[in-house]
Amino acid sequence: MNDIKKMYRTVMDDHFPEKITIEFGDQKLKYRKRTWKLSDDKTGEVIEKGLRYGENPGQEAALYELVKGHLELGGCRFLEPGYGMVSAIDEAAMLQAGKHPGKTNLTDIDNSLNIIKFLLKKPCVVIVKHNNPCGVAYGDTLAQAYDRANMADRIAAFGGCAVFNRAMDRTTAELVVQNYLEVIAAPDYEAGVVDILKVKKDLRIIQIPRFNRLADLCQRRFVEFKSLNDGGLVVQQSPLNAILKVSDFKPAVATHQGVEYRTRPATAAELEDLLFGWQVEQGVTSNSVLYVKDGCTVGIGTGEQDRVGVAEIAIYKAYIKYADALCFKKLGKAYKDLELEIEQGKAAKALKDEIDAETKTAKGGLIGAAMISDAFFPFRDGVDVALRQGIQAIAHAGGSLRDFESIQACNEAQPPAAMVFTGQRAFKH
Repeated sequence: MNDIKKMYRTVMDDHFPEKITIEFGDQKLKYRKRTWKLSDDKTGEVIEKGLRYGENPGQEAALYELVKGHLELGGCRFLEPGYGMVSAIDEAAMLQAGKHPGKTNLTDIDNSLNIIKFLLKKPCVVIVKHNNPCGVAYGDTLAQAYDRANMADRIAAFGGCAVFNRAMDRTTAELVVQNYLEVIAAPDYEAGVVDILKVKKDLRIIQIPRFNRLADLCQRRFVEFKSLNDGGLVVQQSPLNAILKVSDFKPAVATHQGVEYRTRPATAAELEDLLFGWQVEQGVTSNSVLYVKDGCTVGIGTGEQDRVGVAEIAIYKAYIKYADALCFKKLGKAYKDLELEIEQGKAAKALKDEIDAETKTAKGGLIGAAMISDAFFPFRDGVDVALRQGIQAIAHAGGSLRDFESIQACNEAQPPAAMVFTGQRAFKH
């Protein structure tokens, strides 16, 4: 066991060059490697190093920032230098490092920013674990947004990365230190807040450079590289999100055998939840389905092979997370801990039965929630499993030959549900 722990404490050397130049014909992009002089959390020795390690211990890795050149291809001008955020984090931005960051620490921040850049209109918190969101929420205050995002999935949030879209205040910081997080990032921290957070010695406290330019990235493309096992590369434009406001949704309309099918119009509140969910979807690995209610995620199903399966998984997760949140609020402990105590004869089964009954009655918090899919539903089965849980509004790409069946399913529900199309996929690897 000690050897396993030591593996994760290891700081690896990397042999990647200080500079990289990528040529696209006669156009060049120039990058520099990012390193940090940080004090080792065990010895106090100052070490200059880049990434601690890559995806896993034993993988060398390096972070590069675009510093010179711009690229224009086919009339598309890609992102130029001057927008660095995660790649521009320097020692000054690391208000507490604890230890050198690993690759996943930084990609978690990056994917959180990929979501939160669309959610800037009011206080919002995104909690990410292994590059997928586990809880995302708006709030009237930043503290409320954090509490809602955390309670949406307390289990997955453990050891995760939380990103805030407002300067962190003392109330929020006092909530944050009650939990275990690896990384927190915000545009700024109010006076005295960092001192509150520093009681967590290994917590990486990051101030995001150029956060004021984050909204600019919503409609700017960058170059995506996908490395193949044979050493080859697939190069593509990054996607653009076409749904930036509720009016960008398209009515769900389909024609089959000369008959036109459509659902009831979505209410203003439903459209707001659909928009919120669609923005969260930008950071969820495809093939995915998620449920949101009142500006907060309820259940997130990521990266499954079939659409009905991922819709069911997200429902299962919603029930589990709802029961855990109830248990924590009522008893101050995790649902799984309560189960263990019952097995050991240390708690009454009636406590669990009460929580289970309340969870079942509330259908895991899904009644009145919105469903968002990053692609179309090829059959109505994925829609049906959600409607049985009380889902009232659905957004998906549309374009299936069987769209009329999904629309029929919405109309047959009691009460009938609304549906809109996005006309595009939100595809994240």
